[in-house]
Amino acid sequence: MGSETQTAPAAGCADLTEDFGFSLMAVAHAYRTAVSSVLAGVAQGARGFQTLAAVVEGDGPNQVALAGYLRIDRTVMTYLLDDLVAAGLVERRLDPADRRRRKIVATRQGVETLHELRRQVRTAENELLSVIDEDEREVFRALLARLARTVAEGGPGGVSCDVGADSCDATVSPERGPD
Repeated sequence: MGSETQTAPAAGCADLTEDFGFSLMAVAHAYRTAVSSVLAGVAQGARGFQTLAAVVEGDGPNQVALAGYLRIDRTVMTYLLDDLVAAGLVERRLDPADRRRRKIVATRQGVETLHELRRQVRTAENELLSVIDEDEREVFRALLARLARTVAEGGPGGVSCDVGADSCDATVSPERGPD
């Protein structure tokens, strides 16, 4: 299929744009394509960007909590954090409340990098969303955020996780299966 984007169903295929799952998949693919060049220089791309954002905006989460919240395998999270540490974006610091644990804390460079990346990502997002007017974009973003929050809090098909917690409780639906 390549990187070409279909604007209409391929010959003989039905138009599935009214299908919720298909639409989510199509938008997610377009989003990844739109932001991939912006996030190309970040350790592990979009995954590294989201991890950096969770660290910058969090309160020194630990590695296990980050992995659960972002739905990243714990082993993969170790390597991802190693890459972000090597890039000078985050640090592992002893947790003063429990010296057996380490908190993940953003560096000044990490905070500055996130702010610049957010600006560039927002530009890419606005280009992707240019087919709808500005007011509709804000409504779309607000509704999507509400749905994501509900799912992250353990709503239908979601995962309940507090970034400050040691673990997250995944809600597994029969249709979705485990993560």
